Amino acid sequence: MLTTENVALVVLLLLGLWARSSLVAAAAAMLLAVRLAGLSFLLPAIERRGVEVGLLFLTLAMLVPFARGQVSGRMIVRALTSLPGIVAVVGGALATLLNGRGLDMLAHQGELMIALIAGSIIGIVLWGGIPVGPLMAAGLTYLLLQIVQLWQR
Repeated sequence: MLTTENVALVVLLLLGLWARSSLVAAAAAMLLAVRLAGLSFLLPAIERRGVEVGLLFLTLAMLVPFARGQVSGRMIVRALTSLPGIVAVVGGALATLLNGRGLDMLAHQGELMIALIAGSIIGIVLWGGIPVGPLMAAGLTYLLLQIVQLWQR
């Protein structure tokens, strides 16, 4: 069926392929398959729990070195007490704060997702960036919007 929703997903699929963003392309293809298979009743569940499931798998991948025994106690102490380690702790804490604020922003201004995807594609094509997902982009967008609002005062 040639609906606005399907056309948008095809455009996102093609943009993802063009920009070599397999995640955007795969997500668009999967959602298009859900729609074309008549399984649109799954969309609210995907929307509601998709971020949680994605973050679960991301966290699993990040914790594999612990499960494999590749991280020693000495490495942990060194990581938490060295200057780069302390900066990484602060960076991780700030990133999670900003990502949470960005996710909240997207919940209230969902139309920004289009701009985030466009920006990600620009970053991939022009600067050879790596698409890590809309959550980080949303967090940075939140921060930049806060800075712009302060500037406008």
